[in-house]
Amino acid sequence: MDVYLVGGAVRDALLGRPATEHDYVVVGATPDDLLARGYRAVGKDFPVFIHPANGDQYALARTERKTGVGYYGFATRFSPDVTLEEDLARRDLTINAMARAEDGSIVDPYGGRRDLEARLLRHVSPAFVEDPLRVLRVARFAARFAPLGFTVAPETLELMREIVRAGEMQALVAERVWVETERALGEARPPVYVEVLRACGALAAVFPEIDRLFGVPQPEKYHPEIDTGVHTLQVLDVACELSDDTAVRFAALVHDLGKGVTPKDQWPRHIGHEHAGVKEIARLCERLKVPTEHRELGLLTSKEHQRVHRAAELRDTTVLELLEATDAFRRPERFEKLLLACEADARGRGPELRQRPYLPGRLLRAWREVAASVKLDPRMLASENGPAIATLVRRARIEAIRAAREASPPA
Repeated sequence: MDVYLVGGAVRDALLGRPATEHDYVVVGATPDDLLARGYRAVGKDFPVFIHPANGDQYALARTERKTGVGYYGFATRFSPDVTLEEDLARRDLTINAMARAEDGSIVDPYGGRRDLEARLLRHVSPAFVEDPLRVLRVARFAARFAPLGFTVAPETLELMREIVRAGEMQALVAERVWVETERALGEARPPVYVEVLRACGALAAVFPEIDRLFGVPQPEKYHPEIDTGVHTLQVLDVACELSDDTAVRFAALVHDLGKGVTPKDQWPRHIGHEHAGVKEIARLCERLKVPTEHRELGLLTSKEHQRVHRAAELRDTTVLELLEATDAFRRPERFEKLLLACEADARGRGPELRQRPYLPGRLLRAWREVAASVKLDPRMLASENGPAIATLVRRARIEAIRAAREASPPA
């Protein structure tokens, strides 16, 4: 049998990037051949094996044939007579359809090296249209490789549009959509993921709440970029500078979903968009089975980002109410992520505002710190019950916040 390193490891080696996974294709073998060598079978739909020593994944060469709609509508054939070229032909992009033989030579039947040099994401064959998940994958690869100058080939983008027009995106299961989206949020340029999905029409099919933001105006006084969709991408871009946490980036992406449902006769104002956004985010998260951490931070950012922005104007009691509402004392890590998402919102408004320091974040971090450090005399508390103690703690925290504000007034 012949063994080839395939996929991303080959691509990344040619790009001079470190490879995180090593996948292999085995040609001319049967499952019994690998089992006899100590490999452990893990695939249910087709033979995939784990190497007994290094844990790498080895799959028998196979072909796929479309039999139904969606990601799972395929029949798989594997046999010792399936060639390497046939196996590579079922892959999505030419840059992912290269293999490296054991002697180090590169097998490139579909022009992957050429497209690496041209910085193009191009489909391998017309069979690309058979799998709607490839629309999301191409957009994700575009987000990953955008800093290197990669773009989607026009003919591939047209095939992505064809998939969308055929209604195939609706056949994707929610979990697969979220897995690809969360991975995209962790890439180098997540806004490109949104841009590519919008360019082929998939954004409206998969994320209608985000798609409808484009073309919705905002007051130019506060938003020189005007368009809410453009603002959202700028916010996401700043969030990527501030944090590599996908929950922070998700919160930045969805923080203004409420503006997408503002009646047109109220444009460009969006009164109450914070609470309208909570409903939109909840609907999106329920549909896509978004994990709790991302959902909670997205909801909290939508609900509270306006109050966070106005921190310097709030009364001492309102500052404490905000800290309590965001659970800042018990969950300081999440509170920090909220402040990062809010900072991204404040700075994601055109080039001039992008470099402006975010004063509310500095203030709220300091006020949370002094309020959290409040300690009451145990002798004072000895004769008090629970509600009375809570009242004393709140009063002390308000006084601590007031003292901190007087000692260092907001600039």
